Amino acid sequence: MRVIALFAAKLLSGLFLISVQAQEMKLSSPGKNLELAVNRSDEGRITYSVTAGGRAVLLPSSLGITRKDADFSGSLQWQGTSQTERIRESYVLANGKRKNITYTANRKTVRLKNSTGEEMHIIFQLSDDGLAFRYFFPGAGTGSDKKYITAEHTGFRFYEGTRAWLQPKTEAQSGWEHTNPSYEAHYKMDIPAGTSSPGANGWVYPALFHYAGTWVLLTEAGLGRTYCGTSLAQFAPGNEYRVQFPQEPERFTNGALYPESVLPWYTPWRIIVVGDLKTIAESTLGTDLALPAVTMESSFIKPGRASWSWIMSKDDYIIFSEQKKYIDYAAGMGWEYCLVDAAWDKKIGYDSIQILADYAATKKVGLILWYNSAGGWNTVKYTPKDLLLTHEGRMKEFGRIHKMGIKGVKVDFFAGDGQSMINYYQDILEDAAANQLLVNFHGATLPRGLQRTYPNLMTTEAVYGYEMITFNQKDADLAAPHMVMSAFVRNAFDPMDFTPVNLYKIPRINRRTSPAFELATSVIFLSGIQHFVEGPEGMATVEPEVKKFMQQVPVTWDETIFLDGYPGKSYVVARRSGTKWFVAGINGDSTDLALQLDFPFVKEAQKGQLFTMDIGLLKAKEYTAALRKGHNHFLLKPNDGFVLVFEE
Repeated sequence: MRVIALFAAKLLSGLFLISVQAQEMKLSSPGKNLELAVNRSDEGRITYSVTAGGRAVLLPSSLGITRKDADFSGSLQWQGTSQTERIRESYVLANGKRKNITYTANRKTVRLKNSTGEEMHIIFQLSDDGLAFRYFFPGAGTGSDKKYITAEHTGFRFYEGTRAWLQPKTEAQSGWEHTNPSYEAHYKMDIPAGTSSPGANGWVYPALFHYAGTWVLLTEAGLGRTYCGTSLAQFAPGNEYRVQFPQEPERFTNGALYPESVLPWYTPWRIIVVGDLKTIAESTLGTDLALPAVTMESSFIKPGRASWSWIMSKDDYIIFSEQKKYIDYAAGMGWEYCLVDAAWDKKIGYDSIQILADYAATKKVGLILWYNSAGGWNTVKYTPKDLLLTHEGRMKEFGRIHKMGIKGVKVDFFAGDGQSMINYYQDILEDAAANQLLVNFHGATLPRGLQRTYPNLMTTEAVYGYEMITFNQKDADLAAPHMVMSAFVRNAFDPMDFTPVNLYKIPRINRRTSPAFELATSVIFLSGIQHFVEGPEGMATVEPEVKKFMQQVPVTWDETIFLDGYPGKSYVVARRSGTKWFVAGINGDSTDLALQLDFPFVKEAQKGQLFTMDIGLLKAKEYTAALRKGHNHFLLKPNDGFVLVFEE
């Protein structure tokens, strides 16, 4: 009897241990440097935490979804976990920090049921540079059996003492002509984690955090057509940032604001990059988790550089003669494109645009035309307007300008992040591709890897860009640290149409950055089409070697190596295009910056061309590389920079 009792006790003990163990899932990254733990509480709530090198990076953070028809935020039953699966995917990205990319991660899925027996899975993928996860609702449905998500409970909880670098999301329908939110604001730098956003619309992605030597960058990707864009909530009690849905006006006409879909339904990936600043700067998780490229004719997809009159001469010079001058300027610089901005249809007209397009073609320059996204969400008067709101309208207009020889469109003033607005971006991209047109979105949301899914998406603004520097002195005064932040965070994964490089002067503005700083941003900033600020008059003032550099600087890169930097203070990077390495550095701080850099990609004593300031002038000189650790010395004054070019 005693033996039977002991056996029963051991059996019950074993069952209890199995039950306890079944409430936790652990996963390691391929290199074992990151560890994920997922747990179920006694109340049926699911949390996750991330450890790097044995130290917790994210404390237990919330998971869960509330649908209109079902709740998956609590009282969840643990149904089991899948076996660990190794994921390895390769893809080509012509518009990013490197061309050929391989993503490797370990995947594991937790299966859950709510109190009414409905299923929700959470899919986790852990790579050596971070964690990605998304929710999945199995099942099958039709258009009449749509499900609606009313809240997402995903959280990111940080240690007390964590510092943050965040950009506020502007309030919907605020700003000039009701054009916000457009992801255009200065960053709040090095603030305590948990600090409230200035407005109810919260904080935009990517969002950067630092604690005890470890950096974390948050973003999202893979929205598809069944989700809205999200942000981080205004308040973060207990240092836990929660995912937040967009505000009411952030929708296309009367379309969906919050997520809605039939089953089966995958939500977007929540992405957490973890490591040092080199890991953050070199990670490609924002495109690794994006949806693969759709099938499209690709012969017309050609990244390049563009001249652009508006940034210096503004509205009054969107006229035939000025645009012809800028076509000649682009041709003389060997640049591929010229952008004709707002109100071209009124000030130049379709017939004269045809003449300009034909003329540009003889110079091997393609024209890009501006459009107002239109709709009731903005009161901007600039035209062309109301031409892109329907598939029929887009096909008619895009077909017309394609026949004219136009190469791309710049579409401006969108309304935000509602699901229907996210679909509007994709509708434009698909119809543009059908008419072999490249796309640049302005007054827009963060692309979130959309350039991988639609390779004709060349660039997106979603940044407080150079135009603001040309408008007022206050923004010019803040330009250097803001550009460093934009390189680290906004440009981390997605192309950014900051429109860089002014080498001479800005009308009515005292530019604070040196010409060498400006030149460096042509390499540091990533954009499928790089629209340069400098016009023909300013370019005529620079040294011949500087002009030659601007004629040859690439916009597509085969490889990227982060060398040095700190958010808001400095940024130094090396990028390879073919056989050439370009090293660029900027100092956005108010004090001198002494750099000791390593160049493992060159040979000992290899000669390079260094662009730097010399007695107030931007000049080129010869530079000899050293391979001994830390033996490449540079001293940058505040708001200064350099570019160094090596060729094998």
